[in-house]
Amino acid sequence: MSSLRFDVLGEAFKKHPVEVKLPDGRPDEYFGMNVFNKEKMFKYLPSDVYAKMVDVMDKGAVMDRALADKVAEGMKKWAMDMGATHYTHWFHPLTDTTAEKHDAFIEHNGKGGVIEEFEGKLLAQQEPDASSFPSGGIRATFEARGYSAWDPTSPAFVMDDTLCIPTIFISYTGEALDYKAPLLKALHAVDKAAVDVCRYFDPDVKKVFSYLGWEQEYFLVDDSLYAARPDLLMSGRTLMGHNSAKNQQLDDHYFGAIPERVQAFMKELEIEAMKLGIPTKTRHNEVAPNQFELAPIFEETNLSCDHNMLVMTLMRKIAKKHGFQCLLHEKPFDGVNGSGKHNNWSLGTDNGHRLMSPGKTQTDNLMFVTFVVNTLTAVYRHNALLKASIMSATNAHRLGANEAPPAIISSFLGRQLTDLLDSLEKSSGDELFKIAGKTGKKMLDMPQIPELLIDNTDRNRTSPFAFTGNRFEFRAVGSEANCASAMIALNTAVAEQLMDFKKAVDKLIASGTDKKEAIIKELQKLITYSKPVRFDGNGYSDEWKAEAARRGLDCETCPPEIFKHYTCHDSVQMFESTGVMNLAELAARNEIKWEIYTKKIQIEARIFGDMAINHIIPVATSYQSNLIDNVYKMKGILGAEADELSATNIDLIKKIARHVKAIEDGVNQLVAARKVANVIENEYEKAMAYYKTVVPKMEEIRHDIDKLEEIVDDRLWPLPKYRELLFIC
Repeated sequence: MSSLRFDVLGEAFKKHPVEVKLPDGRPDEYFGMNVFNKEKMFKYLPSDVYAKMVDVMDKGAVMDRALADKVAEGMKKWAMDMGATHYTHWFHPLTDTTAEKHDAFIEHNGKGGVIEEFEGKLLAQQEPDASSFPSGGIRATFEARGYSAWDPTSPAFVMDDTLCIPTIFISYTGEALDYKAPLLKALHAVDKAAVDVCRYFDPDVKKVFSYLGWEQEYFLVDDSLYAARPDLLMSGRTLMGHNSAKNQQLDDHYFGAIPERVQAFMKELEIEAMKLGIPTKTRHNEVAPNQFELAPIFEETNLSCDHNMLVMTLMRKIAKKHGFQCLLHEKPFDGVNGSGKHNNWSLGTDNGHRLMSPGKTQTDNLMFVTFVVNTLTAVYRHNALLKASIMSATNAHRLGANEAPPAIISSFLGRQLTDLLDSLEKSSGDELFKIAGKTGKKMLDMPQIPELLIDNTDRNRTSPFAFTGNRFEFRAVGSEANCASAMIALNTAVAEQLMDFKKAVDKLIASGTDKKEAIIKELQKLITYSKPVRFDGNGYSDEWKAEAARRGLDCETCPPEIFKHYTCHDSVQMFESTGVMNLAELAARNEIKWEIYTKKIQIEARIFGDMAINHIIPVATSYQSNLIDNVYKMKGILGAEADELSATNIDLIKKIARHVKAIEDGVNQLVAARKVANVIENEYEKAMAYYKTVVPKMEEIRHDIDKLEEIVDDRLWPLPKYRELLFIC
């Protein structure tokens, strides 16, 4: 019999690369061409308006409506010259996606026609419906008003025919309903706190920037195969499917030659990203088949978060043009690597100090150690909150499996930095002269091979928060997530810790202690205090899990429990003392995370039950009927001799019956568990019910379905298999 699966396989093999038209000029000539950056501002704004805008962007000067009116006029002229007919406020609601409502550049002219208009009030503010986005109870359904407000520190851009204006999104009563508003507050907090500490070492420091470089992992699958998998289509992951005989075990895909179709996709993605001012730098095959990575050059954190959200939008859009679907789910395929979004984070000053890099003098090195130790202390104090900032229903599948870091936040430092801190803990600080950056070393007895520059630390793939020479790499962030969630928690935690550090040092100085001695004394306390978060070993080992618990690190793996750390006492105190979020906003985020967790599992369970009953069981019983028919016919022809010859088929018939019965019973129990959970009103309790009763039942049923996939005639199986999804490019 013919199968939809074989039809779509045929379509998949017909795909050919899409020809990518390269823009005129070199990348540096078209980089940022679709962005209203300083170059465009200089051209389209009066000189005095341009100067004021630069002060707003670089120095945090006040943006008033008069200035907004003048900027809007120039921005509209530029956008229309770029072919824009509409504008939108582009914001990041608490859904890990972006939102936009498009309005045309027209108003009535009073004469029966229209005029093109875009004033400062339209640039500065819009009114999306706040009740239709997740609000965690801050807004009731009948309370619809919310506001989006322009963020001038992230430049506007044109996509297709629309001018997109990055904005924050707040409720009518002022609470943040997005990621950007608290992120901007967190960046302000860490700037202020870090400047105060930097001035112990360099009084000329006026501003500290938080930098972020993300590494976006993703899968590509053929769109025809994707369309034949209801689970991929609606949940982003395969809810069932037996592993392929060959997957990633040979490590032959990692850094391998990029397939032709994929390279065409990557090329177009990079071009469109460059036009939007996104400095894409690196592309390569990742470990799992059909898994890839894109990474840009480091940028200021707010802009970097915006750019990552834009890149994910571009990925999905451009993949379709090339006959692919881009999968950003953290674990679309069981048994192979999931996808993360490593967040490489660092701090730097306006006058050139890289605060996570060793310097050339003892003073520079003391400043470096000060920021490293305070960061470690912040991570130790708030390790449970940092885990909550990256946890989700989807990322829970990835953490602790196939090279992803475990759900225990610890920090790898490497031998040199570990030895330095251990020595500094007990001495006066002379070790600060001995910190080395990269050093030249002849490692191979081959004269034609150049001298290698050896980093001062190795890398640990199982560490969630690893020091990698000049930055910390937060490796636990999920591929589908908004980077801002992790960056809000991390920058706020570091800001709070730096504030506390300065108070302690100032107190020692006020008592007559020399400044350098006061700094080292406080660092020694913090090195001792934060030592439990430092771990350079194998994060996957059972011994580490036991050791982490003894050290007092949070070892919880249940997402609904983990989310509760947003409203624990230490978290609330941290967010409120830094002015980043208040208790109402934190409680709302808890409610939203529980609600989204429940809904994602609920959707998966519904899809799963439908596929089990309407796809798997009919095919299994159809094949079972074929086997039964074969056994009867053999008996009719061969008589008693058929008993021995048909034993294999009889055994298969029994296995299919057992698996089908288990699936039917399991789906009934799954539906019953959902019904019980759905009537629970408390969002935390509902999420816990789904975690405890629905998720385990789906895993049990999947076992039987995957066993059937091994038994049933391949020509009958209705779903594209892993060997097809993962190996067609």
